[in-house]
Amino acid sequence: MLKAKVVVVTGAGRGIGREIALLAAREGAQVVVNDLGGSTAGEGEDRRPADAVVAEIAAAGGTALANFASISDPAGAASIIDDAVRNFGRIDAVVNNAGILRDRIFHKMSHADWHDVVNVHLNGYFFVSRAAAEHFRQQGSGCFVHFSSSSGLIGNVGQSSYSAAKLGVVAMSKSIALDMARYGVRSNCIAPFAWSRLAQTMPEETPAQRQRVARFKSMSADKIAPLAVLLCSDAAADVNGQIFCVRKNEVFLFSHPRPIRSLHRAEGWTPQTLAEHMLPAFRPSFQNLDVSADVFAWDPV
Repeated sequence: MLKAKVVVVTGAGRGIGREIALLAAREGAQVVVNDLGGSTAGEGEDRRPADAVVAEIAAAGGTALANFASISDPAGAASIIDDAVRNFGRIDAVVNNAGILRDRIFHKMSHADWHDVVNVHLNGYFFVSRAAAEHFRQQGSGCFVHFSSSSGLIGNVGQSSYSAAKLGVVAMSKSIALDMARYGVRSNCIAPFAWSRLAQTMPEETPAQRQRVARFKSMSADKIAPLAVLLCSDAAADVNGQIFCVRKNEVFLFSHPRPIRSLHRAEGWTPQTLAEHMLPAFRPSFQNLDVSADVFAWDPV
């Protein structure tokens, strides 16, 4: 499905990104395997994971090259796209998958933890996407696949930085889709459920937490790759601005925020009339303080 296409996958040294890179190569793509090789908290560097994926692709008869830049650095992000164009002549798809985690309950979150998580997941995805955007515009085609999270779409405890960044990714993707559709460029999101290095940081202190971890362990990273590859292909040429979710063998389409109730008062509102009329009318439609485990409460199938 990706014959003759050039695909960039960030965070492709391990986990979900690795599986996407391998499948993209098997489907005919020339792949840029980007991975800084840091820890789950974003510390350190290691070239071995990206090199290992490139070697695995080459051993299977595919074509790939490694890039070790940090996407949180604009110059590093640009080097990923530059490597694709310089070595393969073009760029057809960008899969923004790289990520880090520094979970903290909100009142204990440091400025550094907030900044670093947002800088990778939101700024980094922007830097890579912006570097590719002009190439896409000039060639009149291109595809972005951005990885979001149910932590942003629904919510989770102790993940304010990660949740904010991942919901920001959804908004950025929609804006890219709106701005660049005229140039034949598409932008979509995937929220994955998979047992990966980031998932392995989840706490297991309570029965509910242990149940959640057990569910995640049953969901392998390779289950995510087929949808990402499809969205990079011409078979999804009419798919733009959407939010998908993959949970083992289940695929979901998420809604976008839209008004669900309205109330009109011809003479306008005061704090008192809002309390007397608006609140009672709207309360039945208020959203619960759900976390993703509440919404996806059944075992993955």
